[in-house]
Amino acid sequence: MSQRFPAPSALIFDLDGVLIDSEPVHKIAKEKAFAEFGIVLPEDIYDACKGRPDEFALREMLESCGRLEILAELRQKKREYFQSIEHQILPVMGAVEFVRWAKLCFRIALATSSTARNRQMGFGLLGIGDLFDAVVDARRHTRPKPDPEVFQVAMHDLGLSPEKCWVIEDSLNGVRAAKIAGCVTVGITTTFPASRLSSEGADIVVDSFAELKNLLQVGG
Repeated sequence: MSQRFPAPSALIFDLDGVLIDSEPVHKIAKEKAFAEFGIVLPEDIYDACKGRPDEFALREMLESCGRLEILAELRQKKREYFQSIEHQILPVMGAVEFVRWAKLCFRIALATSSTARNRQMGFGLLGIGDLFDAVVDARRHTRPKPDPEVFQVAMHDLGLSPEKCWVIEDSLNGVRAAKIAGCVTVGITTTFPASRLSSEGADIVVDSFAELKNLLQVGG
C-alpha cells in the first residue's frame, strides 16, 4: 500500500454511510413516501441514487416511473418520514475513534451531500464536529456526486492538491466523484460490497476503520 500510495496529508470523509449509518433510514423514509403515492421501486433504482442528495435523487427516481408531477409533495413526505425515524441512526462502528486518531496525524475534512440540517444532526450524534479543518455540505456546492465538486471545494479549503488527499467513501457515486477529483479513493464496505467499490475504481477497499488505521500506520 505505501509503495503504491504515499501517505496522505489529509483525509476527506463522506458523512452518510461512512461516519453515520444513515443509508437504511433514508431508504425507509423514501419507501414510505413513495408508498403514499402507490409507487414501489426496484432495488437497483435505490442503489443508483445512494450518495446523491434528495433534490436530485428523488427527481431521478420519479423520472424513472413517469411521475415527476408529484416531486414537491414527495420531497416533503420523505423529509417528514426521515425526521420521524432519524433517532434510529447510529455511528458507523469505529468511526468516532478513527476520526479522533486521524486528527492527530492528518488534516481532516468532511465533504457531504447532506443538507446543513442533516449534517448538524450527524455532528450532534458523533460529537466530533469541531475536529474538522474543513466542512462542506449541500450549501457549498451545487453539482451532486458523481461530480467531483464537493471534494474540490474541500481541497480548496484545505489548500491541498488531490495527490495529497485520501477520500473515504461508501457509495458508488462517491467513489466515482473522488476518482474524478484525482484523489486516492478508499471504499469502505458499509453500503456496497468490496467488488462493487473496486469495479468503480476504489484504490483501496476496507471493511472497517480499524483496517484503514492499520494500513495508514503501516504506510507511514
